[in-house]
Amino acid sequence: MRTEVADETVEMLRNVGALREAVLSEDLGEGRMRCNICQWRCRISEGGVGHCRTIINYGGKLYTTIYGVISSAAADPIEKKPVFHYKPGSLCFSVGTLGCNFRCIFCQNWEIAYADALHGAARSCKLGVEPHLLVRSAKETGSQGVAWTYNEPSIWLNYTLDCAKLCKQEGLYTVYVTNGYATPEALDLIGPYLDVYRVDIKSMEDRFYRELIKVPSPKGILEVAERAKSKWQMHIECVTNIVPGWNDSEDNLRQTARWIRDKLGDDTPWHVTRFFPYGKLSDLPPTPLETLNAAVDIGKSEGLKFVYLGNVRTGTGENTYCPKCGNLAVERFGYSVRIVGLNAEGRCSVDNEDLNMHI
Repeated sequence: MRTEVADETVEMLRNVGALREAVLSEDLGEGRMRCNICQWRCRISEGGVGHCRTIINYGGKLYTTIYGVISSAAADPIEKKPVFHYKPGSLCFSVGTLGCNFRCIFCQNWEIAYADALHGAARSCKLGVEPHLLVRSAKETGSQGVAWTYNEPSIWLNYTLDCAKLCKQEGLYTVYVTNGYATPEALDLIGPYLDVYRVDIKSMEDRFYRELIKVPSPKGILEVAERAKSKWQMHIECVTNIVPGWNDSEDNLRQTARWIRDKLGDDTPWHVTRFFPYGKLSDLPPTPLETLNAAVDIGKSEGLKFVYLGNVRTGTGENTYCPKCGNLAVERFGYSVRIVGLNAEGRCSVDNEDLNMHI
């Protein structure tokens, strides 16, 4: 018996092109299906909906309900993702959809992350944006790449995969701005077509993920990020939004920096960003500047070459300097970017040091 999915809603989604049979579905028998797109690996009965609220079991098959459904779109500087070491200064056409596989209690994009196409939210979105239309829009804005962002892109795998394939054919770079909760299988599907994996490493402690995000552990996130680097050689940048009292201890920050250094490489950019009160954490203060500066010092003391401040204006905290000679390579203020010390290969113009910079 169907419990959540109305026939008329399914028909509406089918008519606008949003309904497609989901990739990575597994038949468990007796009408039950498992979705293997994200690490929840939801078991969904007939008429049921996955944790992300975008995958449905209808007629004994899994379908995505958000193909070509775009809630937000903008030609952003790639630095806004934030990504600092891939095509600095370029425009990146950024799009988001509906839903999320996380339930962060401090989510600032909750209007789209907590929404779904099954309850009317798609009516406020742009519908039927086939991959060729997305690529055309990106080129019309002068963007050099496409980023799937604003909400979690891995739950949009049917669409992002088709788009990423076309982007590569058309000479556009591709970016996932992700919470990292995709399965290895999902990563491997899109891996050949994804250039940049900008992943949140929120904490090394299970407590943070359990209590603030409602997932059991960061273990799988770390494993998939490592796979993106080792198997697919993606360019990776990590973000840790530092929440006072939750992930700001010296021990946690050191563990995070060491993991990035050891598993992703000491030239992996680490963005430590300022938390602002929101949602159910509105009673907390913004991250103190001294905590952010301490995190930068910790990252550098653990051997990371590129540690950046985010969500705060500091004058120099977003600049890229050569770790060997100190030469200013890229100057940033807000989203204003000046390349001042790179050679044609993206290395330091003074001593030819490799800066892990793709230009």
